[in-house]
Amino acid sequence: QVQLVESGGGLVQAGGSLRLSCAASGRTFSGYFMGWFRQAPGKEREFVGSIAWSAGYTYYGDSVKGRFTCSRDIVKTMVYLQMNSLKPDDTAVYYCAALLGSRSDSRAVKYWGEGTLVTVSS
Repeated sequence: QVQLVESGGGLVQAGGSLRLSCAASGRTFSGYFMGWFRQAPGKEREFVGSIAWSAGYTYYGDSVKGRFTCSRDIVKTMVYLQMNSLKPDDTAVYYCAALLGSRSDSRAVKYWGEGTLVTVSS
């Protein structure tokens, strides 16, 4: 059974940093993109960033470029999202996802985590 379990969310002041973690298990993820999406109250789910599990190259949504960084540890089967220079607009539930065939399209997500809440206060 595939599981993606996020951790690391919480409350942070604007300008601060957080690192989200995603523990991935249940299958091999070679060929997948491991990504992060977020959903703020009343808004659609938004692509944040992704990393190719095998090759390690990354891709980001425009709203987080230069501030957020995706990484992964193949041995530990962990995926990370380092978030710097956080803004109140970054407040959302953040979801870990495993995508196949696309690096950013939510329709390509094969597995979702349950999400972790990030709140950025002004």
